[in-house]
Amino acid sequence: MRLIADVHGATAALRRLAADPSPLLILGDLINYIDYRTYEGLVADIAGTEFVAQLVSLRLHREPDLARAHWEHFVAGREEEIRSRFDAAVEIAYQDVGAALTGATAFVTYGNVDRPELLAGHLPPGSRFVDGDVVEIEGWQVGFAGGGVMALNTPGEVPDDAMADKLDSLGRVDVLCTHVPPAVPSLASDVIGGRSKASLPVFDYIERFQPAFHYFGDVHQPQALSWRIGRTVCRNVGYFRATGRPVIHR
Repeated sequence: MRLIADVHGATAALRRLAADPSPLLILGDLINYIDYRTYEGLVADIAGTEFVAQLVSLRLHREPDLARAHWEHFVAGREEEIRSRFDAAVEIAYQDVGAALTGATAFVTYGNVDRPELLAGHLPPGSRFVDGDVVEIEGWQVGFAGGGVMALNTPGEVPDDAMADKLDSLGRVDVLCTHVPPAVPSLASDVIGGRSKASLPVFDYIERFQPAFHYFGDVHQPQALSWRIGRTVCRNVGYFRATGRPVIHR
């Protein structure tokens, strides 16, 4: 089986993977709001790249209040118009994802920027939305828990207590798949964005159940790609929008 995360609109590369008949596991963040490297994405399509460059600069300098004010100033007086334009853009983005996955055998969970219901509704036959599910894939019991940590008020964020409940419902699995990393600083801190995306519930689950493998995404430029928590090998499967490559589970 092959694993990817953080597709962020890279549907041409996704389409190439979909042509392979082996199972494809997608660990969230299918659509692209902002590419911090190029400023491309849905926000730039609506607000322009200059606006996005300023927004990214504020976030990278850890000025969340100023970043929020920058956005609020842009939308002031036309909130409904901007919301409507975003809704239409997100709908098109998920249509593109669904078209790219046509013919694939895929298991798809969601990340912090995703809208889970829309994502699930646009998956084609052969692709399955998984969240709080355990699926046997190539002889492995694989558990999926989607969603991101609470940080930016994005649609796919999940409170810690809800994430803990979801993980508990999986029970013991061979392979754990999440969008978020466990609370290990070298795995959870993005050296570009500077923000920790650590999940204590994921860390606690791994300590308790010790799956053989834990795969995740969310952190685009981590300090470390892999780590061991007891017997569990934890692996960031990479920023697919940038690499276009899957991780192969062997």
